[in-house]
Amino acid sequence: MILAAAFAPAFAAAVALTPQLALAAGSDDSAPPTPTETTTECAKGTVWDEKTKACIKAEDQSLNDDQRYDAVRELAYAGRYDDALAVLALMTEGETSRVMTYQGFLLRKTGRIDAGIAAYQRAIALNPDNILARSYYGQLLVQMDDTARAQVQLDAIRARGGQGTWAETALATAISTGATYTY
Repeated sequence: MILAAAFAPAFAAAVALTPQLALAAGSDDSAPPTPTETTTECAKGTVWDEKTKACIKAEDQSLNDDQRYDAVRELAYAGRYDDALAVLALMTEGETSRVMTYQGFLLRKTGRIDAGIAAYQRAIALNPDNILARSYYGQLLVQMDDTARAQVQLDAIRARGGQGTWAETALATAISTGATYTY
């Protein structure tokens, strides 16, 4: 515990100085999404389709869930949370742990805290080993000044083999500094 507390301020400083270490919600990738035409050219409700080299409606059948998920991630990183929620709702995989994790994050960012909590809890119920959902849920609890329950999530991350992951480090930093991630 002493080592974690000593490490947290150094991690927070490293993240502040190297934004490429940031992890967008729901992603396995520690790099921010690269902006594409989805956020630079496409109108609301459309996403960039690399195959056709055009903006197409997000509900277009030619898009698969991974393409929509990438668009959701990019829109969220750009701060377009409502647009990201609209695309997320079009994903056909249903109520999976990754969808619920992202839904929780987006609801949290749009101020719908209770709905965000419910989405995080659903993500964890679907997959108790979803350490990313646990990290983001814990960060929300820190925002709510409930560090005791955030610590429960951190302990669960560690118990599930999450030592040394971004999920663990981000939540440990949030608990020790009060700073949470906004993306």
